[in-house]
Amino acid sequence: MIDRSISGKYAVVGVGTSEYGNFPDKDDFHLAADAFAQAIDDSGLDKNKVDGLGICRVPHYARMAEIIGIQPRWTIQMPPHGRMSGISILEALAALDAGYADYVTLLYANIGRSRRVQYGGEESPSFWDPWGFTSMGALHALLFREHMEKYGTTTRQLAEVSVAFRKHALLNPSAVMHKEMSIEDHESSRMICEPLRLLDYCQINDGAVCIILTSAERAKDLRKKPVYITGVGAQDSLINGSLPQDDFWYEALNKAGSQSYDMAGVKPEDIDALMAYDNFSPTVLFTLEGLGFCKPGESGAFVEGGTLSLGGALPTNTDGGHLSNSYMQGWALNVEAVRQIRGECGARQVPDCEIVQYAAATPCTRSIIYQAM
Repeated sequence: MIDRSISGKYAVVGVGTSEYGNFPDKDDFHLAADAFAQAIDDSGLDKNKVDGLGICRVPHYARMAEIIGIQPRWTIQMPPHGRMSGISILEALAALDAGYADYVTLLYANIGRSRRVQYGGEESPSFWDPWGFTSMGALHALLFREHMEKYGTTTRQLAEVSVAFRKHALLNPSAVMHKEMSIEDHESSRMICEPLRLLDYCQINDGAVCIILTSAERAKDLRKKPVYITGVGAQDSLINGSLPQDDFWYEALNKAGSQSYDMAGVKPEDIDALMAYDNFSPTVLFTLEGLGFCKPGESGAFVEGGTLSLGGALPTNTDGGHLSNSYMQGWALNVEAVRQIRGECGARQVPDCEIVQYAAATPCTRSIIYQAM
């Protein structure tokens, strides 16, 4: 069981993001250092006090520490998978709670666009795709096809996800996509892996993200209003991790979501904004059902009419998400949660935003509740 006593004991005190785009002249370390500098400035923290370092998709922890000039007493290097953003934040909480560090910096960097990194389509199967699913897009296409056949969900309903997130990206100066999109644009876009189209896929770019966490007591002495983590939940789905999840991650989402709601003392209806991992647009529909925002099979109808847009019942991925901001594998979504609660999002700000949830429907499902206190 997750220790409920940590609810509200730790907070995010600094966030930073590099530019997103195509930067062949910069490597992972350079981009991560940019994000770190921004997060340090955001927090007002003396970087010499940073004594915890977690990195993801950065080549080496020792070189990263050397470049940014810190001497941590706790260090962890995570694998490069998207599920690691939520996992890393929970690991940071554990390190803080155990006294292994007082101020933990988490760094993520991606140079997938400039280096033309392939996220699927290899000819020979590997550990992650023994059954020939060398493309995660193909796997999610199969999942959504099952959802269509089982529940009658349509691609026009699916388009509501991409359209809502593009509307948010238009309000975000940092987003890579600033071209308007309609449901008709979605429906006429190029088919990639039926029934998923080009506009159902995330935006792979170069970029980096930094998140700094500390205790609630230490947070009070820093520059920005602390954003507290009041609930966390976790559930893996590894027994069939190499196969499509025939329940659309429903059980894992339900368990992780329930844990985080119970710890925070909130319910789905209390959430002011949702940050849902959107590697592909169907993942958002699955997330809504698993967390209890709607019943299984009803997510298509739930999102119709702008539910996920600003001004809708559940503003979701207000920075544009992976589909229109940039594919930072969940990390930027956690930063957006913090900025929303701080009220720093300008034209895309959710009014009176006090509770934001991050959730990732992946083989390692995580849910995090961020809250103003």
